[in-house]
Amino acid sequence: MYTFGRVVMKAFLLIFGGGIKVLQRDRLPNIHNGYIVVCTHRTWIDVVALGIAMKPTSLYYMAKKELFQTKLTNWLFSSLHAFPVDRKNPGPSTLKIPQRLIKQGKVVGIFPSGTRSTENVGLKRGAFVIAKRAGVPIIPAAYKGPNSLFGIFKREKIKVIFGDPIDLSDYDAKEDSEIALQKIQTIFSQLEKELN
Repeated sequence: MYTFGRVVMKAFLLIFGGGIKVLQRDRLPNIHNGYIVVCTHRTWIDVVALGIAMKPTSLYYMAKKELFQTKLTNWLFSSLHAFPVDRKNPGPSTLKIPQRLIKQGKVVGIFPSGTRSTENVGLKRGAFVIAKRAGVPIIPAAYKGPNSLFGIFKREKIKVIFGDPIDLSDYDAKEDSEIALQKIQTIFSQLEKELN
């Protein structure tokens, strides 16, 4: 379902929208081990765009648990490689599920602002904690493009850009989370400037 969905959405964006352009994809690790990709979050479209930009690598997404409340949506989002997270009361599974996926060599996608926003939102610590415990790098990414279906139909161009991997080996798990998150935010800003 995931691969089919990615093909369908890419075709949809090409036919009805302005298509998608991926910049600096060579910055993604050329390895078979898992890692984390963090991306700016403005709209549901950036989730789709990031998945397309990662091709052929499959992405496993953290998603708010509210999306899984019915049998249909639970099946849909699970088949699209999303797994539920309780943002208000995060439990052990918030860390265990992505860590297990990473150990299996999967790539986990996290939108660390935790919410869709057009303003800068304080980045959640989850991405740092998960990456640090799993011993994997974080790859930053940024999105520029339409915020709605209307923007797609106006044929606004979608762009996704990747930054260099962030090695967390020199960061202390307890003391350096804010430093790491500030670095990610700075890189987000740099990547967005490059897109402009």
